[in-house]
Amino acid sequence: MQIIETEAELEAIYGIPVLASTGKVADHVTDAYGRIIEAAPFCALATVGPEGLDCSPRGDAFGLTRIQDRKTLLLPDRRGNNRIDSIRNMVRDPRVALMYLVPGSGNALRVNGRAKVTADQALRESFSVEGALPRTVAVITVDEIYFQCARAIVRSRLWDPASQELAKGLPTPGQILQSMTRGEIQAEPYDREWPQRAAASMW
Repeated sequence: MQIIETEAELEAIYGIPVLASTGKVADHVTDAYGRIIEAAPFCALATVGPEGLDCSPRGDAFGLTRIQDRKTLLLPDRRGNNRIDSIRNMVRDPRVALMYLVPGSGNALRVNGRAKVTADQALRESFSVEGALPRTVAVITVDEIYFQCARAIVRSRLWDPASQELAKGLPTPGQILQSMTRGEIQAEPYDREWPQRAAASMW
């Protein structure tokens, strides 16, 4: 197997990006990009730390991200599993990348930047949902922002209702946990109780 080791080798294969690939990049939130961010209920958040990389899902139908200004995004940390991999990484290394998705849209929006984590009470209260506050908020400085072309989403048929058939027959979280914990967590009660547990601790 021949391994590619230089950028020159890559460019010999892929060529040089055209204007449609480079002209879409901004160093701030434009009006068009802002509309996409405000519409997006989901993003993937990538962070980096001493142990390596992490990519975590973020979702919120009540407003996933707030645009504070053209260089600053605010991302509240809603309830999760308390591993805080992303939060821990941001405290140790500010570099972050986000990919926003809007259901029904073929395009993804990418943001690269630097984050700080705050537990400011007033800011947390401004993100209250049903009386629940996020524990922290990531304050993200935008370094670059651009849309990703639709080919990957089109190829994956991500928004095609027929694609939901792919989920049938997959192992459940309870089944995975039962296997990984050698039976300390039992699949049936975990899966049965999860919807009620999640509903009671969504925010």
